[in-house]
Amino acid sequence: MSGKKHEGVSRRKFLLATGATGAAGLAGCVGGGGNGDGSTNTGGDGDGQEMSGDGETSNEGDSNSMDTSPLTGEGSSTVYPISNSGARLWNGNPPASDEEYWGPGQYDIDTDMNLADYFASMYGFEPTNERSTPPFRISIALSHSGTGVTAVSEERTDMGNSSAPVQDELPERDSYESFIDHVVGVDGQPIVVSREIYDAGVTSLTIEELRQIYQQNPEITNWSQVGGPDQEIQVVGRAEGSGTDTAFRANVLGDPDASMNQEMVRYGQNQQVKTTITNSESAISYMALAFVEQDGEVPSIALEIGGTTYELGGEGDAEPLGASEYPLSRDLHMYTWEDTSMKEAAFINMMLSPFGQENCVAANNYFKLPESRIENQRSKLPDQV
Repeated sequence: MSGKKHEGVSRRKFLLATGATGAAGLAGCVGGGGNGDGSTNTGGDGDGQEMSGDGETSNEGDSNSMDTSPLTGEGSSTVYPISNSGARLWNGNPPASDEEYWGPGQYDIDTDMNLADYFASMYGFEPTNERSTPPFRISIALSHSGTGVTAVSEERTDMGNSSAPVQDELPERDSYESFIDHVVGVDGQPIVVSREIYDAGVTSLTIEELRQIYQQNPEITNWSQVGGPDQEIQVVGRAEGSGTDTAFRANVLGDPDASMNQEMVRYGQNQQVKTTITNSESAISYMALAFVEQDGEVPSIALEIGGTTYELGGEGDAEPLGASEYPLSRDLHMYTWEDTSMKEAAFINMMLSPFGQENCVAANNYFKLPESRIENQRSKLPDQV
């Protein structure tokens, strides 16, 4: 990943230079429609795993005009399910009567406005009152945490999604003051194994055993060393630059830049890790919670740390993966740059609402923020109009 400043003219700078007339001209060129079911066609194949959008960014200028060109985001495949769910719901702009996709009364929200109209109007945007026609559209691309935070710093996208703090993703930077950190959820990063290994009795490891599997010179290379079958361990991990990988190295190996098992196979996306675990008979990996199939081919195992056992459900004496003491638990971030525009604020505020937390965070098997944290995150947003 490169920390080099983008040499082209960013769209943010272009809008600042051209003012209201230029912004209106750009907005007039934006088109696109939804699917009519509360979701939107974001340019993928419909399974939520493809990237969407053109990678451009746009924000309000110094004038009082409202920029309605698309809001863009990219980055972490861990945060992608959350942000993409939000984008699909927003772009669908369902009416208040559509309880499957909006139904504000279910969330103690008193309005008869369409979904995107409601949240956008808080920041000065005119409602459209039309399904699939929000005040502005949202486009989310799928890449890596490091790519996302680099893109937002170079003003090539509005929001940079990351599953690790920017300080860990871009350690070479001298300053992080311009990054505005918006936390929208929490991931209790699980350890997963192949179904064959789980069924053979390896349903838990200690963090010391996990470290001995993943360290640069591994001490555990066969499942028989931890009570499993006499079978070589296939060690799988995420690509460097992934927030999931950065968080794992920081929390398990003690250093976000720690060297790892040289025999490990790395993949760029959680989806690819899930496929590999599914197709293997002897694999182990770390991944985002949203991709676990506990009763399927990608089960999560318990992790014992300092005498405390953490497991997916947290039943009996075990603690859940979402417990604040679980060291692999990590915040999920949507970074903005230098300030938070009205467009960015409208979308992030939706993500922090009871509706967003339930339908975008919890619905993707991540942990919702407690109310105290939500209030703290909302304090970073500009005042509503």
